[in-house]
Amino acid sequence: MARSYHAAIVTVSDSVAGGTREDSSGPAVIRVLQSAGWTIKSTEVLPDDFSLLRERLGALALDVETDAVFTTGGTGIGPRDRTPEATTSVMERSVPGLAELMRREGLKKTPLAALSRAVVGVKAKALLINLPGSPEGAVDSLRAILDLLPHAIDVVRGEETHDQAPAAEPPSAVAPAEAEPAAPADAAPTDTPSAAPDSESNVPE
Repeated sequence: MARSYHAAIVTVSDSVAGGTREDSSGPAVIRVLQSAGWTIKSTEVLPDDFSLLRERLGALALDVETDAVFTTGGTGIGPRDRTPEATTSVMERSVPGLAELMRREGLKKTPLAALSRAVVGVKAKALLINLPGSPEGAVDSLRAILDLLPHAIDVVRGEETHDQAPAAEPPSAVAPAEAEPAAPADAAPTDTPSAAPDSESNVPE
């Protein structure tokens, strides 16, 4: 039986932390994870404060029962958007391919997704994953990588190797036709006349 994975959710927003706006992205992320069988270990809201965010991300990632720490918010280019910097300062290794998958998914709906600076990395035995601040963007980004996370976590924890990942289905191979041997240069011509070329065969319709 597949084990349940455990997540910590951190909503990064000055307005939510200040009580002037309701958190909608954090609950949206929780619903997606729970529907995929994840256990939510903790949730919290933090302001866009680099030092505070860095401290909390480091502490959450060191919890041996936490497999992934998801942040939502602070990934843009606004003056207070510092989530990627705080995450990068904590993580020990980067996983850029997952961040690229999320941005690619976002670009299917809006070119503004190119402005996302979200990063994904590893700290100790946990993944650190930045998601956008909008509920729709957070959900789309999470779903783009959700199926890859169990294997990634197992590899990070040393419970599985890349060699054990399910192999992609290979394309159906068609054996190439064997080339006919070239006729000797002094071979006598055959008596069969060659067919006359069709003068209309290369005329585009």
